[in-house]
Amino acid sequence: MVRFLSPSLSASASGVAYTLSQHDAIASTIARRLKTYLVLTRTFKGPVHALAYSASPGTYILTGSADRSIRLYNPFPSTSVPGEDRHGVPQGRLIQTYSAHGYEVLSLAVAADNERFVSAGGDRSVFLWDVSTAVTTKRFGGNVHGHTARVNCVSFAGDGDSLIVSGGFDTSVRLWDTKSSSFKPIQVLDDATDAVTCLAVRGPEVLAGSVDGRVRSYDIRMGKLTTDVIGAPVTSLSLTRDGRTVLVGSLDNKLRLMDRDNGSCLRAYTDPAWKNEDVRLQALLGGKEKYVMVGDAMVGEPAPDGQGRIWVWNLLTGKVAAKVTVPWGPQGFEAKKKAVGRDGKEKVRSNIVSCMAWREDGWGDQFCVGGTSGVVTAYGAL
Repeated sequence: MVRFLSPSLSASASGVAYTLSQHDAIASTIARRLKTYLVLTRTFKGPVHALAYSASPGTYILTGSADRSIRLYNPFPSTSVPGEDRHGVPQGRLIQTYSAHGYEVLSLAVAADNERFVSAGGDRSVFLWDVSTAVTTKRFGGNVHGHTARVNCVSFAGDGDSLIVSGGFDTSVRLWDTKSSSFKPIQVLDDATDAVTCLAVRGPEVLAGSVDGRVRSYDIRMGKLTTDVIGAPVTSLSLTRDGRTVLVGSLDNKLRLMDRDNGSCLRAYTDPAWKNEDVRLQALLGGKEKYVMVGDAMVGEPAPDGQGRIWVWNLLTGKVAAKVTVPWGPQGFEAKKKAVGRDGKEKVRSNIVSCMAWREDGWGDQFCVGGTSGVVTAYGAL
């Protein structure tokens, strides 16, 4: 079934029982609190492309970056970390580094038991890791049965997280059985006509967003496919907890909250000053589904200090609740703010916040963001 986008705006967008006055009261304090509580967790070489919290209670943060490494951090250690005073802000504690990728790491997902996680990127393979030993227990792909181009997104699925779902630049979605001795996918979903950029999984349902402007919802158990036509390339998906609605990010300067029952747009989130037509920005629902949050492509003249920005909208009203500055890095942290552009001239780069994660899938009291600078900023106490 194919459904074309139609607006049907409603203040009860996701069935969340909050009044508009309650949302406005909460929104009035969000900017102040976000600027008050932060720690900065540093990676080393190149942008951060992927972030994931450990499963509940979400004590740790995994980072994946262009330097081919995955790092596990405690963002709020109980004891001080060397270098904290030098940078002037609290520093997260590096717990473990995971090295096996030969190319950039683009996506991460953590199993509910916190004993395993999965990663993917430019290797065209999916890596299943043992957290404690820091070794890969399985690798899916890298052969005739795997993805033929980079893997953009991964997620766990199935009972006991026994399945892995991956989506790639080769336009396919592949399902892998972690308990099987076979390294062939158990199913290949090849309906997309362009790169698959993002996934969302809930029970037997797999949602896949693609550059072809479609969100495809697969009910694996029933063998049913529903396609919602967004139009612009889709770069981000975030399901509400009840699964009835999904936040869709696309390259037309808009985020949309979509009703999964009928395919209508319940609310659109946009602003004349927020532009995104070129960069894959991850958007999410946070604050117990009170807020919609996304980074900024920083179109136009970059800030002299390279700072980036987070945009926060009120879920129900669609109004901007906060615009939060994200520094390039801690004071004294001089990363490569300058780069040579296509015209051969040196330019100052902005910190494009392209990935983010919220503790306990949006219901915790902490979130983190990362991007161009290679620094992960964690915010708490909302």
